[in-house]
Amino acid sequence: MNWKEGLRQPGIPAALGAALLFGAGTPLAKWLLDAVNPWLLAGLLYLGSGVGLSLYRWLSHAPAVRLPRNEVPWFAGAILSGGIIGPVLLMFGLTGMPASGASLLLNAESVFTALLAWFAFKENFDRRIALGMLAIVAGAVVLSVPSGARISGLWPSLAILGACFAWGVDNNLTRRVSLTDATWIASVKGLVSGIVNLGLAFSLGASMPALPNLAGAMMVGLLAYGVSLALFVVGLRHLGTARTGAYFSVAPFFGALLAVLMGEPITMPLLMAGALMALGTWLHLTERHEHRHVHEPMEHSHEHVHDEHHLHAHDYPVTPGTKHSHRHRHEPLIHTHPHFPDTHHRHGH
Repeated sequence: MNWKEGLRQPGIPAALGAALLFGAGTPLAKWLLDAVNPWLLAGLLYLGSGVGLSLYRWLSHAPAVRLPRNEVPWFAGAILSGGIIGPVLLMFGLTGMPASGASLLLNAESVFTALLAWFAFKENFDRRIALGMLAIVAGAVVLSVPSGARISGLWPSLAILGACFAWGVDNNLTRRVSLTDATWIASVKGLVSGIVNLGLAFSLGASMPALPNLAGAMMVGLLAYGVSLALFVVGLRHLGTARTGAYFSVAPFFGALLAVLMGEPITMPLLMAGALMALGTWLHLTERHEHRHVHEPMEHSHEHVHDEHHLHAHDYPVTPGTKHSHRHRHEPLIHTHPHFPDTHHRHGH
């Protein structure tokens, strides 16, 4: 598969879009930190994503979502690990180490995400994917080192790594519910995480910032945490966890580019990181995974079009190529075609 065909896969532009928005949010959040308490800012970013996406769903008359009962524990675990435990561990770690060292350690999130996906959740991978991810992570590390990163103290470092592990767990658990409406998932996670983080910030003595800073924080949160997360969920749905996490790992490069546009100089580490991430992304875009495989019987509900995996009949007319959502059953199927480890291709190898 060439890179143009790769970009036509719906999950890839979604994952890269998520990385772009999240990466751009980093220098904007840093600018807001001049006027907003860090813990309070974390809460406002999450709350902005939850409120903004809830408002979008209301204005667009999005259908109500009923999460299947067997997926509730996965979603609750994702909120607990990624929305509550992860941020708390990050704040604890930041109190005892430089931000530059913390930034370096935060690159471990994509590593934990992939390792958990490959070895705990049995997602398939090959040498090309592993090398591509290593190149992307190496680029992120290169971006983190130039600022004189220091990692001092065992417990703060372990707290940061614990946060990365919590977010890796979050990413893998969220994949289990990724067929559910992505905006609903992002809005609920944002509301719960925002309320918890704000409660913690106020309990530690933080005060509400001026209205312009408040509005700016919530708008950054809507784009960098809300829309970004919704796109990330779409990536999970089509690509699987490890590949989505790998594409998302280019976020530091997008953040660095925005920082350059905001006045920071172009540096050799930035160029090196860009080359490494471009190599890793190319390796992923040109992946071709094809073999004869079996689809077991399955019944679920999600948005789909009628294709070779959705050949069921309806009691009402459906225009060919039209996306629609309802509960449907997949009959056993054996065939060969290029595929990713998406929801319909979680078979073993």
